[in-house]
Amino acid sequence: MTKKNTLPQDEPLIPDCCNVGVISRVLVTVNIVGMLVLWARGDNWYLVLQNFLESAILLETISLVSLLLLCNLRRLAMRFPFQPWLQRLLCGLLPAAIAGLYLMYLKNMEWFEYSFPHFDINFAMFSCFLLGLAFQQYFELRARAFSPALGEARLQALQARIRPHFLFNSLNTALALIRTEPRRAELMLEDLADLFRVLMRDNRIMTSLREEVRLCEQYLAIEKIRLGDRLQVEWASDRLSEQDMKDIEIPSLLLQPLLENAVHYGVEPSVIPARIKVELGRLLDKIEIIVTNPYHADANLTSGNQMALENIRQRLSLLYDIEAQLQYGVKDAQFEIRLHFPAKR
Repeated sequence: MTKKNTLPQDEPLIPDCCNVGVISRVLVTVNIVGMLVLWARGDNWYLVLQNFLESAILLETISLVSLLLLCNLRRLAMRFPFQPWLQRLLCGLLPAAIAGLYLMYLKNMEWFEYSFPHFDINFAMFSCFLLGLAFQQYFELRARAFSPALGEARLQALQARIRPHFLFNSLNTALALIRTEPRRAELMLEDLADLFRVLMRDNRIMTSLREEVRLCEQYLAIEKIRLGDRLQVEWASDRLSEQDMKDIEIPSLLLQPLLENAVHYGVEPSVIPARIKVELGRLLDKIEIIVTNPYHADANLTSGNQMALENIRQRLSLLYDIEAQLQYGVKDAQFEIRLHFPAKR
């Protein structure tokens, strides 16, 4: 029996109209539909283009104002949730109302009467209503289609994030330390418990950048006991203040899998000390995270690496759409991963 994909109960059904990906999809679709409608009239291409340029004033204005108001309406729905059917209905009613008010304002202007002598405002409002509902359904279904990438994260924990060998090796290391260094073994087990406590919670939860870094430091402390001097870590966050570290929110367990990859593919195959460098910065409204580690071409471990990176790419795609980018590659014998995503969701 299959389980129907559902969205989190506190997730509004109104699309995130502040997102660049949502805005671009809506504007491109609306303009294509407008072009096809004009082309269907059978006019020559020059007249179609001229009419489209005149119509674009109406299309862009109605679309952009609707997106702006729906963006703020979504924020209101996040603070004060209301019925799903009402959210869906408002996605159609709001564009229709904006179209009606805007066209009634323009209808007495001479250029509008000349350019659109037979314009039917009621039909335009009805079309905006249907388009608004269609876009809402599309983005809702898209979110449902992507939701397994987040909902299955806990099931993928020992595959794409915390691998079984890490758990077994950590426990064996702690057992070895119990007799000789009991206090150190106790601290290690506490860090391990904190790590898995975060791992098992819903990873759609946003966390502060400071909390994510603290979690990563706990993870690296565990690996440091096991790997000794082979593991060297350098943190660079000079471009961020301590207040930025507390205020900036990022998806939970976003940075830790990158460091686990760096340890597994960059440090473990090395017989000499290997350095992992983590750079954290902010460029305007975007957060930049760069993780580099030594690249071992003969290790033949790329498939697992790409699997974990693809998991992160899917999470970023669902949360930020095209506003987030993940890039990786080999540069000067170093494997480098770059993340860019908005500082505010």
